[in-house]
Amino acid sequence: MSQEIRNLEPKAVWNKFADLNAVPRPSKQEERVIAFMKDFGENLGLETIVDQAGNVIIKKPATAGMEDRAMIVLQSHLDMVHQKNNDTTFDFATQGIEMYVDGDWVRANGTTLGADNGLGAAAAMAVLESTDIAHPAIEALFTIDEETGMTGAKNLDNSVLEGEILLNLDTEEDDEIGIGCAGGVDITASRTYAEEQVSGDVEALKLTVKGLNGGHSGMDIIKGLGNANKLMNRILYNCFVEADIRIAEVNGGGLRNAIPRESVATIVVEKANKPAFEKAFELIKTSIETEFKSLEKNLTITAEAIPTPEKVMEKEAQAAILKALYAAHNGVFRMSPDIDDLVETSNNVAKVSIANGEAEVSCLTRSSVESGKWDLAYSLRAGFELAGFEVDFSGDYPGWAPNPDSAILKVLDELYQKQTGEKAHIAACHAGLECGIIGSHYPKMDMISFGPTIRGAHSPDERASISSTQKFWKFLKEVLQNIPKK
Repeated sequence: MSQEIRNLEPKAVWNKFADLNAVPRPSKQEERVIAFMKDFGENLGLETIVDQAGNVIIKKPATAGMEDRAMIVLQSHLDMVHQKNNDTTFDFATQGIEMYVDGDWVRANGTTLGADNGLGAAAAMAVLESTDIAHPAIEALFTIDEETGMTGAKNLDNSVLEGEILLNLDTEEDDEIGIGCAGGVDITASRTYAEEQVSGDVEALKLTVKGLNGGHSGMDIIKGLGNANKLMNRILYNCFVEADIRIAEVNGGGLRNAIPRESVATIVVEKANKPAFEKAFELIKTSIETEFKSLEKNLTITAEAIPTPEKVMEKEAQAAILKALYAAHNGVFRMSPDIDDLVETSNNVAKVSIANGEAEVSCLTRSSVESGKWDLAYSLRAGFELAGFEVDFSGDYPGWAPNPDSAILKVLDELYQKQTGEKAHIAACHAGLECGIIGSHYPKMDMISFGPTIRGAHSPDERASISSTQKFWKFLKEVLQNIPKK
């Protein structure tokens, strides 16, 4: 890891971030980072608790003169999304993140950076370790598994926290104060299908869609970026209709909360239909490239000859699966009628896996309105069930309803304007923060969210602004000094 990261200002934050990023911490594999955080708290001589879910709570008394202020909860999550470029060799289960400085940005070598939400966790660690920052009594809550189910927040002990105000450090725009977020539900559609032996005079091809931007399936969904699974399905559907191709395998996307960047399919076409396939393929390829030329500058769509597979999907099942995927909504479903430029409801067709007689499609549906979330979820289920899929809902979590009358919001709004001379952007976001879930455990807790500027979260293009982190750290310290009295 480059020493230049540790020399960045504020050193208190960047050193903790470097320490944290040296510990492998993909979602659902947080054992090492839990132990790391437990040792951190205990080595500071602070009360440190690991609850039954694996969340770590570190408690620090108020500094002198701040004892009469309301106790706060500083909250961040420990896990990170593990995505890498196709040509990057990296093992998230054993390796620490390799970082470097690029102008005003800190990036990682071909992988996600973990600034989401490692910078928030590092800031909380810096406050816990500090001896010269004025603050009220603190409970630092480090949750687990935020990125793949929010199980840490869901299983948080209802009695472990006493804080009255929660400061969530997981917002990705430094001029934004978050007062609400979307809820979500995972949708998994699965079915089996019969396979047929490949026979006759045929040719096999590997179709590839790659080079897409990807990104956060909530925050970036409004951009209209390409979804590799939907683009691949368009190609397969058109080539099936025009040239009667047969599919042996499809593998696209990965994590439910990341817009899929790549998809690969193995197909077979009769040599007599090869001219029709080439015409259909070039036509749909050109159409897609034209549609996305301003958004997806690195998009590539290719077809290359490969050895012929032994089996392909039975034709009737193939038609049903391709139609179901075509019908599955992807992207923005509804914009909020109450908050300007806020996506209310969306869906991400996150992963498609078709091979060896089994097909599975994974989606993440988000909405800040519960009825809207379930309306889209039921719509997706209906389409998949018509095509012979069984559909399972899981990982349901609530949104965080905005409270424009929040007392801590007024404090942050005034401090931001005083510190910057500008008005903060007070907004809800189309992402799954843990505030809604934590609020279900502690309904009287006043909550707010803010953080440094991060771009490209959930993709290998993830990067954190150095100057913004300096701004965030200054603001956080000011907020801690101005927490209202009990």
